[in-house]
Formats: sequence, structure tokens, C-alpha cells
Amino acid sequence: MPNQLAGHTNSFHTHGFDEALAGIAEAGYRYVELSAVPGLTEHVDLEHPDALAPKLAEHGLEPASLSAHSELTTRAGVDHGLAAVRFAAETGIPIVNTAIGGHAATRESEDAFLANIDELADEAERAGVVVALEVHGELMATGAQSAVLLERIARPSVKINYDTGNVEFYGGARAVDDLPAVLPLVAHVHLKDTTGGLGNWDFPALGDGVVDFARVLEILRVGGYAGPYSVELEFRGEPWPPLAEVTQSMRRSREHLRGLGLE
Repeated sequence: MPNQLAGHTNSFHTHGFDEALAGIAEAGYRYVELSAVPGLTEHVDLEHPDALAPKLAEHGLEPASLSAHSELTTRAGVDHGLAAVRFAAETGIPIVNTAIGGHAATRESEDAFLANIDELADEAERAGVVVALEVHGELMATGAQSAVLLERIARPSVKINYDTGNVEFYGGARAVDDLPAVLPLVAHVHLKDTTGGLGNWDFPALGDGVVDFARVLEILRVGGYAGPYSVELEFRGEPWPPLAEVTQSMRRSREHLRGLGLE
């Protein structure tokens, strides 16, 4: 079965949920990664799972994953993660993407995270959902760092969401160099481009940056990766581009991947 290729609604960060779904469908995607990130992109209301299927059906989309980043070092963050796992189980979404420190954290407590992760892993195992911790932030700046942390967690329901742009932004490493060693732990992949450099927030349409997606896809193919891909564009941050520009960038990204053999 071919890998699912999704458009991430976070690419439409300042635009509405309906606009994001319409743009993703117009750009040629059949699958979608949904965003429910407090204080960032709150497209999905985790308290109303019954509302999701009709909304996706309007646009001919199927869910591939749910992005629900929260501060997993805090009680409130864990509660959000638990709600996301339950929402995913109720709506048939197999993967919940999150990160240790949420979207805005600058310092991350490994001890606090490790004290909390078993509760989230227990819920994921009961629900039949995978929690994919993103290459993001301080403690998981690269795949290599992430693999060491996952060895300490040692739970089958906790894997990695590999982000090809974040590994440069947070870790100063290239995905083509970092990805091979961590591949067995990867359950989800964010295809994100970057113009390069540690701390450089510039994530354009795929093909406009320095990420070698042909090589990335080859590494994943040879390694037997069978999970979803999700295209995430974060541009240069706010102010976010107009809706038509975001949709066009998502379409160009889709065409770039098609040219590399990813359908």
C-alpha cells in the first residue's frame, strides 16, 4: 500500500479550518494532518469528535494524523495529550503528533517529561494509537538525540515524527545525514523545506529550500518506511501569507513530490 501523503492544516496557520481543508483539497491532496495546538493553530475542537467526519467529507479528505503539541512537562499539557489520543481513537486517526515542550517552549525538563510520558503511553496503548514525538525543540533537536530519548522511554506506542526542516532549525543537521540511523523508530514524517541554518525560521514550498527530498524519500523507501507523509509549510512566520498564496505553495509542493515519484 502506498504511503499516505497529507497536507497539514498548520500550513494555513492564521486561516480558518474550512479554508485550510479547501486549500489542501484544491492543492491535490487526499489526506490531511489536522492541527489542534493550543495557542497556535486550533483548527480542531477535541471535545467534538462527531463533527470531524462530515467536515472532511465536504472536501473529499481523509485524516492521516492529528497534530496536538502541548507542554508534556506539565499537567495541563499531558491532559491535552490524553484528550488528543481519545479524539484520535474516536475518529479513526492512527497517529497523534506532539512534542516535549509544545510549540512555544524554550527550555525543556527531561525529568518532568519522563515522569509524565508513561501516562500518555498507557492511554495510547489502550486506544490503539501511536504517539509520535516530533524532532523539535531542545531535547529532540535531531533524530540522533530523539533515538537516545526513546530508548529511555521504551514504550511501543511512542515513536518519532521526523521533521526534515526542524532538524536543521533546532539541530543544525541535515536530514539526509541524520535520518538513516533513526529510521526504525519513525512513525510519521513531516516533509518541510528550509533555506537552511540553525535558528533560521524560513520554511518555504518544497523545492524552494535546501532539503534534498529525492534523497530523503529514497532513504525512507529503502528503509521500508510505510507511514504517512505530511507537507508542512511555515513560511517566515507571521504575518502569514494570504490564503491563495498558501494554497499555491501547497500545490507546488505537491507537484515537486510528484516529480520525485511520490503520488
